[in-house]
Parts: sequence; C-alpha cells; structure tokens
Amino acid sequence: MRIKELSDRVGVSTRLLRYYEEQGLLSPRREENGYRVYDEAMVSQVEQIRGLLGAGLTTEIIRAVLPCLAEAACSKYDAPDFVRRIAAERDRLQERVTLLSQNLWALDNYLNAVAVSRVA
Repeated sequence: MRIKELSDRVGVSTRLLRYYEEQGLLSPRREENGYRVYDEAMVSQVEQIRGLLGAGLTTEIIRAVLPCLAEAACSKYDAPDFVRRIAAERDRLQERVTLLSQNLWALDNYLNAVAVSRVA
C-alpha cells in the first residue's frame, strides 16, 4: 500500500509517517519511481509506535526496542545498560498505569455518585 492508504488506515498524517521513517521507526520498500510501499504488517507497527510514543517513550528507545517487541526473546539488544534502561522505562510506565488507574477509579466514583443523585 502507498503512504496515503496507510495514513488513512491508521489515522495519522503522511507527514508523521515520513517522520517515523526519518527516525528509523519504519522502513518502507521503495519502488523504482521512489514511491514508498508499506506492507500490511506496518499497520500494526504504526499502531504500536503510536502507543509507545503515547506512553512517553522516546523515538530513540522505540527504534532500539521495536525489532524485539515481536519476539519473546531478542538477543540483539541484551547489553546490560540497554536492559537497565528498558527496565527503567517499564517501571516508569507502570507508575503511570497505576496513576491512571487511580484517576479512572475516582472518575468512576464521581459518575456513579452523579447517576445515583439523579435517580433519587
């Protein structure tokens, strides 16, 4: 598929897809005329990139870890410093998940209270 079709399917701009390519996050094939061609697998790859960026990971970390996310174990990046860095990012994400869960619980309580007061 071409860049516009991928853009439409994942809901991001073509400019953003080009940025992902510049950052080494996507590697589309090129036709002889220079047009980018994206495989079907790149739909889920873009969605994963968006999720990781949304979680606060940098493009540098995503670029390094992305090849390993599809595999259960990836020895390509098993250097202790890299593993520690990824573990720290994982811990930071867990803290965000905990905070988001607490906020979700508080909002649910508020909405439940409002719903009960409207019924009464």
